[in-house]
Amino acid sequence: MNKNSPKIMFLSHGGGPLPLLDDPAHRQMVALLEQLRSEIAQPRAIVLISAHWEEQVATLTSGENPSLIYDYYGFPAESYEITYPAPGLPALAEKIQASLGREGISAVLDAQRGFDHGLFVPLKLLFPDADIPCVQLSLNKSFDPAEHIRMGRALAGLAAEDVLVIGSGFSFHNMKAFFSSPPEHANQLNRQFDDWLVETLMDRTLSEAQRTERLVHWDKAPAARFCHPREEHLLPLHVCYGAAGGPAREIYSIEVIGKTTSFFMW
Repeated sequence: MNKNSPKIMFLSHGGGPLPLLDDPAHRQMVALLEQLRSEIAQPRAIVLISAHWEEQVATLTSGENPSLIYDYYGFPAESYEITYPAPGLPALAEKIQASLGREGISAVLDAQRGFDHGLFVPLKLLFPDADIPCVQLSLNKSFDPAEHIRMGRALAGLAAEDVLVIGSGFSFHNMKAFFSSPPEHANQLNRQFDDWLVETLMDRTLSEAQRTERLVHWDKAPAARFCHPREEHLLPLHVCYGAAGGPAREIYSIEVIGKTTSFFMW
């Protein structure tokens, strides 16, 4: 990867398949991913942590040709015909399993599980040729922030091997607020948490101990539980931070479904 390419990135993957269906509320997101497509050199492989996979222990896809999981409902027929035939990479999955073990984190391989929309929706926009081997890593159902930062630390050496680590979630994820909350109040709370998140990840005057402490106790941030009633869409960011071990170097703030959401690059 060239010097301008991220080694680690956290992105918001939008609502189900809507980014691939020309949905107006996702046009900024699609435009950003298409922009990044022209700026990011193709990595050797991708490890992606999706908000849409939770297991009792960290689990890695280890099949050679994973299928797709259309883990959404109520969308047009075409959204169940999306293809993304990226290969798996069992050897990389096994290597990460061993790395997680060295961090004291139990991990297992799953050769049958496919890729969910947290992977194939953004990657179809970022790397449409689907020719980069991918491994997907689950969240732990404990939702322990410190545990997910430690999971990230097990991925820290992958950048040197030209492996791109992607956290696929959403920096704002309150489904009711997307569609039914009074917009002005919801938008104010949205901005409060986003400002805190940007400060936490970008402020270089913070020590890493301070940054870690803030992320471990993210639920004490302004409007935290309004923006994340359930934290599965935020925790991929904790894994990314653990892998990076330092402040993000770039941020892109856009609007998705009427709410501010941020992408971070390391």
